[in-house]
Amino acid sequence: MNEIGLIDTMAKVTQYLTFMLEEEIFALDISQVREVLEYTKSTKVPRTPEYMIGVINLRGSVVPVVDMRNKFRLKPMTISVDTCIIILEISIEGEESVIGALVDSVREVIELEPNQMEPPPKIGSKLNTDYIKNMGKINGDFIIILDVDKVFSLDELTTVKAITSNIEEA
Repeated sequence: MNEIGLIDTMAKVTQYLTFMLEEEIFALDISQVREVLEYTKSTKVPRTPEYMIGVINLRGSVVPVVDMRNKFRLKPMTISVDTCIIILEISIEGEESVIGALVDSVREVIELEPNQMEPPPKIGSKLNTDYIKNMGKINGDFIIILDVDKVFSLDELTTVKAITSNIEEA
């Protein structure tokens, strides 16, 4: 393979951080992951959406934390030694924001090439699967690759951002 072909192939490989929710493996583009934290108790904020478990102090910044099991309507989470908060950078109307995603456990960083990707499933017109970017294939298993910027609706993100701004100003 010549240098141009090698560079072209390398450019298409994408790294993903994999994590567990129940028995399923999910993944996020590593470029949107700022860091992974051990579980830390959050401060509950009254009148917030059910999926928002509260806020944490991350080096002086208020970061909202979302229970991903609740967001995806899965069984409630039991906090364990493996429970983590993935700190993500998301785009809200062109502005970068930071949000924490509470997950059962973080697994590993994987690399996937385009030939290891399938388009998201079409589940009908009533079920929105826009938040699924692709389905990754590794050793015959599927990994649900999330589009972080679409996991939450614009209204949800705006609500979370407003709550965070109000706390920071207080």
